[in-house]
Amino acid sequence: MKTKILQPHQLEEPAQLLRQGELVAFPTETVYGLGANALDSQAVAKIFQAKGRPSDNPLIIHIAQLEDLSLLTTEFPPLAQLLAQKFWPGPLTLVLPAAPDVPAEVTAGLDTVALRMPDHPIALQLIKAAGIPLAAPSANRSGKPSPTKAAHVSQDLDGKIAAIIDGGPCDVGIESTVVDVTGAKPVILRPGGITLEMLSEALGESADPFSDANQNLQRPRSPGMKYTHYAPQAPLYLLSGSWEEQLEELHKLQKANKSKARNIGLLITQESYNRIENEANFVVQVAGSRENLKQIAAGLFDSLRAFDETEVDLIIAETYPSKGLGLALMNRLSKAAGGRTWE
Repeated sequence: MKTKILQPHQLEEPAQLLRQGELVAFPTETVYGLGANALDSQAVAKIFQAKGRPSDNPLIIHIAQLEDLSLLTTEFPPLAQLLAQKFWPGPLTLVLPAAPDVPAEVTAGLDTVALRMPDHPIALQLIKAAGIPLAAPSANRSGKPSPTKAAHVSQDLDGKIAAIIDGGPCDVGIESTVVDVTGAKPVILRPGGITLEMLSEALGESADPFSDANQNLQRPRSPGMKYTHYAPQAPLYLLSGSWEEQLEELHKLQKANKSKARNIGLLITQESYNRIENEANFVVQVAGSRENLKQIAAGLFDSLRAFDETEVDLIIAETYPSKGLGLALMNRLSKAAGGRTWE
């Protein structure tokens, strides 16, 4: 199969491909999605084949209008309505009771379905042009860093899918926040671009409606819960402690690696880069400023993929406080590192 690279003004062709049961990668505000007709089980099965994705990992369905909800869920409770009114279109996914017509391939056999309305003009126009809701996980090989550029999609899926719509880099750069709203209180299953603080403000500061997702990971209710994700080819290790403690560890690493015995990659902020001398011949990716976590999030997966173009033996990454967008950043870094810390 030859994968076509299409431009944003060429949406009728990919819309037709989707109606025919083919796979099309398209940009969203979070990452590039790999779209298929969400109501066509055979089309959805192609997603798992192209990505090498485990079949028990549910998919998120993308919609362009609230009217599509009646096809996909049996209930849209007041809590879901409130969050959708506040954050849709946007990087928020809601887990709701699945309608009977939603294929089991989408839900991984669960009685719930994950839904969101993306905040990206190309994504919304494509869904409307196709006239169908789109099941769309990240458009990458399973386990690799998510794609935030069309070139990333090509690296992973060229020849495996019908088309890629090149809409430039994604603004948010990490996947959506997933919130289960099937119970009395919402549960965050995956942190993302909509932060805990933003959700708390929308629902009222007087109560804390969130609890840790003590989920059965043998049957995850959301993508990003069970498996190792976002990993570059070289093993990734995370620094720990305060920023000053991390800087101290970087200085120790410099002294220990003056012989250049190992080719080490560093994923660090501009502030840290300014405080160290690159005399140890590190391969450095500057993530952005510690004062601008949005910038760091937008470039995170691109930085991890950049290390795959080098010959680093290992990668050591700076870490961030787990509050605000830092919670989502640390979730992605921890998954990419497989729990490894630098000691």
